[in-house]
Amino acid sequence: MNKRILVTGGKGTFAKVLKSKNNSLDLVFLNKKELNILKPETIRKCILKYKPNIILHTAGLARPMNQHEKKILKSIDLNIIGTANIVKECVKYKIKLIYFSSCYVYDGVRGNFRESDGINPINNYGLSKMGGESSVRMYKNSLILRIQMTKKPFVHKKAYSNLYSNYMFHEEMASLLPFLLNKFGIINVGGKSQSVYNFAKSHNKEVQKLKADHKKIPLKQTMNLSKLKEILKTN
Repeated sequence: MNKRILVTGGKGTFAKVLKSKNNSLDLVFLNKKELNILKPETIRKCILKYKPNIILHTAGLARPMNQHEKKILKSIDLNIIGTANIVKECVKYKIKLIYFSSCYVYDGVRGNFRESDGINPINNYGLSKMGGESSVRMYKNSLILRIQMTKKPFVHKKAYSNLYSNYMFHEEMASLLPFLLNKFGIINVGGKSQSVYNFAKSHNKEVQKLKADHKKIPLKQTMNLSKLKEILKTN
């Protein structure tokens, strides 16, 4: 019997992809009106109504990256306080939590980061995701996925040639999710380690090169995916 999974951020890009790609999972997609992560009573109401085994927490503030510098209060509310609210309700009702974090929690100095490596974000987005991770890690019945994914097709006309990461499309993440549901701790999730430009160019020949500012964006974001590969090998 499938475990029921309650998905926060049910109107977000990834949730839409997950809804269209997965018919084997018992998924409940909730929008902000139904479940507002800043209003614990709405979280509680949805838990009591749907009785989930797992909460997949995808809601939060992501791109554009600069809004985390300009709208600090909103970043704190959605990515830190909102996540903490989800954790608290999961603790109360003994529900497993799967949290969507980011490779931006790493400092991007050397690359090939393992899950056991220290985290040291260099921008507010990374700090906000680290803040969310802090409360999730206090709850042992949880899984943190440090993910690097983007929309398909690649939406930008230019891509960073000096930024190395593990980009993959939302569709790839959706296909990987069923193999990760029973795991705990922290797992790096992404695609091939390469420059963002090379990733984009392989899908759109018209993409032009662009240089990223190392003071604003960690340039070596690549993650070690050995743990993920081992999990997939056994499935």
